[in-house]
Amino acid sequence: MRNFVIGDIHGGLKALLQILEKSGVNANDTLIFLGDFVDGWSESPAVLDFLIEIQKRQKCVFIRGNHDALLLDWLTGNTENFDEQMWFIHGGAATVKSYENIDETTKNKHIEFLKSLQDYYIDEKNRLFIHAGFTNVKGVEFEYFTPLYYWDRTLWETALALDTALSKEAITYPNRLKIYAEIFIGHTPVTKINETVPVNRASVWNVDTGAAFKGKLTIMNVDTKEFWQSDPLPDLYPTEKGRN
Repeated sequence: MRNFVIGDIHGGLKALLQILEKSGVNANDTLIFLGDFVDGWSESPAVLDFLIEIQKRQKCVFIRGNHDALLLDWLTGNTENFDEQMWFIHGGAATVKSYENIDETTKNKHIEFLKSLQDYYIDEKNRLFIHAGFTNVKGVEFEYFTPLYYWDRTLWETALALDTALSKEAITYPNRLKIYAEIFIGHTPVTKINETVPVNRASVWNVDTGAAFKGKLTIMNVDTKEFWQSDPLPDLYPTEKGRN
């Protein structure tokens, strides 16, 4: 049995189908999705439909992303502290449009799926899978403000800024980077640092390769670190802007 981790999809079903085919995933494999299934390209409802079905065939772990939380708020009318205009700017407009012809039964299925998402997953090898990060120096179980699981960027920024010559035994070495054997995240595209493939810094692997924008969607073998990528999303959806 193999374990695969998948970066932020952002409504790009065509890209998801590509990487599953390229990687040769089969029913014996475990798929760990890092969240942000929606917002960006035009197939957000279809992505959720696909994920709901694929978990019937094989073991899947679905992590909650910030865009998934925003969609759940919109679908359930929980908009008291919801900045709809900001959501529209960051991919929500395409999602709202894609739901125009979706029936209530399907919407309710999507609501239940979005409610079932996990904040994080820790496997038997003490590897953490989380959409964005955490801030508590003792680990995810001690986080004070749980939305940071899908909004935090400080974990990745800390990993990027860390002096590679600093020993893990140094008193100034960030404790967050020592708790877990490895940490797999999405949320902040590696394209922001001019990279196009998964990036490893300290114990952190960032698998968001910019599929929401002009990048590709990535699936990576958790153990071997071999990875496969889709075509750039603008090539798969040439008449759309995504989050560009």
